[in-house]
Amino acid sequence: GPRVRFGPSPTGFLHLGGLRTALYNYLFAKKHQGTFILRVEDTDQNRVVPGAAEGIEDMLDWAGIPPDESPRRGGSFGPYQQSHRLDLYRRASDLLLERGAAYHCFCTCQRLELLKKEALRSQQTPRYDNRCRHLTPTEVAEKLSQGLDWVVRFRLEKGVEPFQDLVYGWNKHEVADVEGDPVILKGDGFPTYHLANVVDDHYMGISHVLRGTEWLTSTSKHLLLYKAFGWDPPQFGHLPLLLNKDGGKLSKRQGDIFLERFAQDGYLPEALLDIITNCGSGFAEKQMGRTLEELISQFEIGRITTHSALLDLEKLPEFNRIHLTRHIENEGLRQKLIRELQLLVERVYGDQQVAQEVLEKEYVERVLLLRKGHISLLKNLVSSDYSYLWVRPAVSREQLHTISAEVDEIGKLVLGLMTRQAAVLTVEELNTDLRSLQKQTKETKYSSMMKLLRLALSGQQHGPSVAEMMVTLGPKEVCGRIHKALSS
Repeated sequence: GPRVRFGPSPTGFLHLGGLRTALYNYLFAKKHQGTFILRVEDTDQNRVVPGAAEGIEDMLDWAGIPPDESPRRGGSFGPYQQSHRLDLYRRASDLLLERGAAYHCFCTCQRLELLKKEALRSQQTPRYDNRCRHLTPTEVAEKLSQGLDWVVRFRLEKGVEPFQDLVYGWNKHEVADVEGDPVILKGDGFPTYHLANVVDDHYMGISHVLRGTEWLTSTSKHLLLYKAFGWDPPQFGHLPLLLNKDGGKLSKRQGDIFLERFAQDGYLPEALLDIITNCGSGFAEKQMGRTLEELISQFEIGRITTHSALLDLEKLPEFNRIHLTRHIENEGLRQKLIRELQLLVERVYGDQQVAQEVLEKEYVERVLLLRKGHISLLKNLVSSDYSYLWVRPAVSREQLHTISAEVDEIGKLVLGLMTRQAAVLTVEELNTDLRSLQKQTKETKYSSMMKLLRLALSGQQHGPSVAEMMVTLGPKEVCGRIHKALSS
């Protein structure tokens, strides 16, 4: 099967754009019984953030798209971190030097800086003028013996071959016309992206390179490197940009596109995978609520278009609602949600003496099943609207008496109703039953009766309808609360 790789730089958190690149690689690999590789591209040592590489792999695991080979999992093509492969790049660069496809460059930073300033002053695009390309072997040997600093540059030849991109079709960029010879090995012995990605893709047996469209114009340069090495290149497919819904770049500044944040806010990874594929292409039709299995089976690389993908994050709660509903309906996934909700309740209401009964599995499970489809995040259930579920009210009989003198009568009627109604309660039936109960009171108006019941059940003046409260609390808890209010 195919071998594909996701090659992030460990310079920070994994964000939605990175997740999408990883996901398309994962989908392609799984669709064709291939291998998905995580390779950490840490050759720019100044920008490496400690812990970032581990964080990226943690987030791929969290998202449910773990790599088959990676720094953590290992594999037979490692090491999977570029900073541990420096010998390989040095040997590759020596080979190009021997063949005359690369050369030593001794230009100082000052000279390169002057070239850049000069170009900008005359409104040209800055580029290296290839000066050291013309040094004779004797001159090179002499400079090396003087111990001068050097880098290795690759000779860009004119006349690049067109290549067929899996997304953008036929393409070529005459790189030699627009840029100077690129550095492939830096003075510190670290390679640049251009050398490292070609060498690693070759030695790791990568068959398809699916990466962001920002690399499309560099591909001709990479193909020249493959040719200089005498290697067969992989197939390339460039993925269009992921933009926010008004067409601007996703802002990393507000931190609102980092996976960690979505995980902390309680979004399900499936909802994120669903929304980023939904706004993109690669599938026959758009539909919300696709599982990872469905994404794999429906994915076709030929269906990826060159249009930018516009992401509307305001729709994320709706995507999450759909996936949360599916999790609640699934016996196995529901158990995990029950445990999470129990922890959330303890964290939010722990100091308000939550009764143990309202943390029992059966109670929590019933709440989940009843509120399924009404909530978009699990944590909605611990918002103040739902506090009545977890905190038993401290309401005295006197307080209830101020609403209606018929406290005891109403209490008994409702208790009677609950024992008859031990079967499944529905909001519709209860509303009808409560209407007919009110007719059995002497002078209490329906609105007063509702106010009294709401106070007895929740200790609050407003909230969901009384029938809805009773259904969610369940007969046992309703009876307990009414008994408690009447006897206090």
